Amino acid sequence: MQLTLGFSTCPNDTFIFDAMIHQKVDTEGLQFDVILADVEELNRNAFNGTIDITKLSYHAFAHIATNYKLLTSGSALGYKNGPLLISKHKIYPDKVANIKVAIPGKYTTANLLLSIVYPNLKDKIEYMFSDIEEAILDGEVDAGLIIHENRFTYEKKGLKKIIDLGEDWEEKTNSPIPLGGIVIHRKFDLKTQQKVNRVIKRSVEYAFQNPNSSYGYVKKYAQELNNEVIKKHINLYVNNFTADLGIEGKNAVETLFKRAKEEKLITSSLHDIFVI
Repeated sequence: MQLTLGFSTCPNDTFIFDAMIHQKVDTEGLQFDVILADVEELNRNAFNGTIDITKLSYHAFAHIATNYKLLTSGSALGYKNGPLLISKHKIYPDKVANIKVAIPGKYTTANLLLSIVYPNLKDKIEYMFSDIEEAILDGEVDAGLIIHENRFTYEKKGLKKIIDLGEDWEEKTNSPIPLGGIVIHRKFDLKTQQKVNRVIKRSVEYAFQNPNSSYGYVKKYAQELNNEVIKKHINLYVNNFTADLGIEGKNAVETLFKRAKEEKLITSSLHDIFVI
């Protein structure tokens, strides 16, 4: 069976999907047509409902759950890896509602977390995640919401942290931060959904056991990152939750959606969302 598969060029995604798309593990007869894109582009592609399997932000999933289900393998979810709100000049957290902020996409989980903490913040401008630091430095915005590897580079550019939204989330919920998940279209029967889940888990486990195997593929799409940053990126976003969300991971995802609904950031309750 040939399936379309979307994921980002970020090291954590190329690291975990390398084994399955290059047939280093048993794919149980599945083959994949890969679509590489930025996370917000993947989010928007999923709204069309045309891709079979894709990485996307948990925030985006909340809007398309009628068409897709969450796989329990492949997620970016954990502790101390949440988005950071940063600025060029000192800005106190209680002043954030009145500033102009660059965000990495409307449907990113980073933006959802920002909206939960600062529901009155309205002046937001969407940027490619990799352009946000420069937008702050050039004075286009007062602050920026950074994700991915930018958390390793912003201080070297003289930028300052206003708030760590991941820390805020952990303190308030005592749960890991759900950032991105892998979904499969509901048009597939349960056996196919479960097969994809198994294959992704197998790919993740292979990556853990053979961390150097994916180096060439990871480096191909992370050419501007040095090896140290690549390693930090993978270690930050790939963990035991990536292999299997488990009860703790599922509860964290459901907590995120509950909080979002309470703040009227999503409109409906979500049920039957996981492939089990």
